Amino acid sequence: MSINNLSNSSETYSLLKKGLDASSLRSKVTANNIANINTKGYKKYTVSFEENLNKSIDSLDLKTTEEKHIKDGSESGDISVQQDTSTSTRQDGNNVDIDNEMANQAANQLMYNALISQVNSRLSLERYVVNGGK
Repeated sequence: MSINNLSNSSETYSLLKKGLDASSLRSKVTANNIANINTKGYKKYTVSFEENLNKSIDSLDLKTTEEKHIKDGSESGDISVQQDTSTSTRQDGNNVDIDNEMANQAANQLMYNALISQVNSRLSLERYVVNGGK
């Protein structure tokens, strides 16, 4: 099942919610990284969601022939936070790059706004249908 073929509205909302949760967590993690820019030995953290989602979709082996069949729960992906201990960009052992963190924060804000726009569009469409096109 690919993201483009999601036909079930609840699955779509669930995926949008997970994306918003990941974006919110990513914003907090990035802010924490920026707050620790001058902390000796601090190693930055990153949030993975989209990568996990792609892996879980690629590895989905179950095929269903009817909508009521049980589906593998792994298709929605997991949100995970990892610490990057492999790099050190400064002599004090801190690996936070302020330019990279600011770019990540801006990209994350754009993603969050796009997800909110998608939720609002879907809700508007459902409201339109429920009201009989009025």
